[in-house]
Amino acid sequence: MSATWTFVCATAELLPGEMRTTFDEVTGVPIVVFNLDGDLYALEDQCTHEDFALSGGGDFDPGEATIECVLHGAKFDVRDGRALCAPAYEPVAKFPTKIEHGGVWTRDDRD
Repeated sequence: MSATWTFVCATAELLPGEMRTTFDEVTGVPIVVFNLDGDLYALEDQCTHEDFALSGGGDFDPGEATIECVLHGAKFDVRDGRALCAPAYEPVAKFPTKIEHGGVWTRDDRD
């Protein structure tokens, strides 16, 4: 678990409908942060079906609040990480986000 918050970007650099990636500074876990109509959500940037980055060409659909893995088409809800269709059945880890000092921050808070 990381108690250290990782800076993602300035708030002005993550507009509604956009996503940004980062790595947790302590655990090294890849994280993708989504701006969904002004609400921020962070997921581990890894498909649970196969070890592949969701941000690696994945399709973020703000209207449906989903990210689709480009490798095999698995979809996940960006708000809670749950798998929405096969071939993925396990959820993606969800992480906290915060806005502080004009920036977007996240961290891997798993034990």
